[in-house]
Amino acid sequence: MTTGTAGKVVASAAEAVADVRDGATLAVGGFGLCGIPQATIAALRDQGARDLTAVSNNCGVDDAGLGLLLANGQIRKMVSSYVGENKTFERLFLSGELEVELVPQGTLAERLRAGGAGIPAFYTPAGVGTPVADGKETRAFDGRDHVLEHAIVADFALVRAWKGDALGNLVYRRTARNFNPLAAAAGRVTIAEVEQLVEVGELDGDAIHTPGLYVQRVVQAPPGEKRIERRMVASR
Repeated sequence: MTTGTAGKVVASAAEAVADVRDGATLAVGGFGLCGIPQATIAALRDQGARDLTAVSNNCGVDDAGLGLLLANGQIRKMVSSYVGENKTFERLFLSGELEVELVPQGTLAERLRAGGAGIPAFYTPAGVGTPVADGKETRAFDGRDHVLEHAIVADFALVRAWKGDALGNLVYRRTARNFNPLAAAAGRVTIAEVEQLVEVGELDGDAIHTPGLYVQRVVQAPPGEKRIERRMVASR
């Protein structure tokens, strides 16, 4: 594997995902089509790893984002909050070909954050009294029931950043930050694709969103197509 400073910069997205194995768990940043790691997802489609469990807020659309892996039959299970924009997802779920774990959005974010922070589990009131709580321990705090949720630690994390350096320090741009810092912290091996690869020391330390401690590989990837997931036009 080609490396740069600190052994973190790799030459291509294909190189970055080459060792993702069958059956691996992935934590994937992005929200809708905003801030998704397009290059590494496409490289993983070409690499062909199968029986993957993908943890992500959503599953992209039919021809973009994680929808590429779904359409290629590579994802066995999705752990998500919102899945309403993907017809392939619907078809596979209804046919029993895709296992789905729906998680309240705040709970999913906290499960990833807890995984990155080394916290094994936590209690939350979200989902109490609904199917989300089925089979889970519940406990009352201050007279209110809470359900026990377990942290998520993934084998690999795929994230997208605006700027990054060879040490793996990352800066996200505005709303494209979304789930990316959470996914980055939750991966045992975190692969960051960055639009701009800058020199070490160029990033303002106070502006870094993900410290390089959490990142094992960095690959520079051009911005690509900036798609709009659902166009809304106001009538006049």
